[in-house]
Amino acid sequence: MAILNFARRNAPEPSGAGLGAILDGFSIEVMPRTAEKIDDFCALLPAGTRVYIAHIDGTPIEDMVRTAARLTAQGFEVMPHFAARSIPDAATLTDWLARYQGEAGITQGLILAGDIALPRGPFDSSMQLLETGAFDRAGFTQLHIAGHPEGNRDIDPDGSEAMLMTALRWKTAFAARTDADVAIATQFVFDAAPVIAWADRLKAEGIALPIHVGVAGPAKLQTLIRFAIACGVGASLKVLQKRAMDVSKLVKPYEPTEILRDLARHRMEHPDSLIKQAHIFPLGGITAAAHWVSDHSGDT
Repeated sequence: MAILNFARRNAPEPSGAGLGAILDGFSIEVMPRTAEKIDDFCALLPAGTRVYIAHIDGTPIEDMVRTAARLTAQGFEVMPHFAARSIPDAATLTDWLARYQGEAGITQGLILAGDIALPRGPFDSSMQLLETGAFDRAGFTQLHIAGHPEGNRDIDPDGSEAMLMTALRWKTAFAARTDADVAIATQFVFDAAPVIAWADRLKAEGIALPIHVGVAGPAKLQTLIRFAIACGVGASLKVLQKRAMDVSKLVKPYEPTEILRDLARHRMEHPDSLIKQAHIFPLGGITAAAHWVSDHSGDT
């Protein structure tokens, strides 16, 4: 068995299992303050790349809309976050949608609960935002929702994931009645196995939404461990901890090569998989992430 496993690890990758397969159509995330540091996004990202704009609680909507307008003008597909717990009332949501559309031509959004403990208004979950019908009335064509392959202790403190699964079933039903295309964008992970197992479970539960898997771009190991702990990344954190024990790797930046290659291989072997593409969290910087993707997009 050991000889067989060694042979598999050292055999040439089959066509379609390279990084280019999973990086095709990748998306990336920015914040207004990090976007301000980039002189020209067109020099970093392929035309038409989907760029999420994270709305950190307290960020003025003016900064969000300005960033969205800039990226739209440069030819990118822009998807701002709508964090339910940070929106004080329905009128504010309607105003934000109108401003995004009127000033930046936005018709896409990532709808999520948000990470503040106490809601600023009546909205506590992404489902409550979607139930308003505001996105449909505004003619949004792409709606993404958050996914947690390793669970979310804030939602399911006992680790059962019961509430998460209930929410995903509701969102699947919502996807059937909205005119918008709905997909899942996951929290960043460092190991493909939990993601694949989670995707298989969703499929078995009748949840057939496409999955865009979040991965961290190149970054220092200490930076990633800090983010992973803060964001509640679970089982795959062991990948980073194991890497930290290897002195030869400790001084080198982490790169998402292994996880993306594993996901590409899985997708090649299972064409009907819900896993579709990669979403890059540029935890080590937008420029470093964009250059890494560019260097590996042609891998077959």
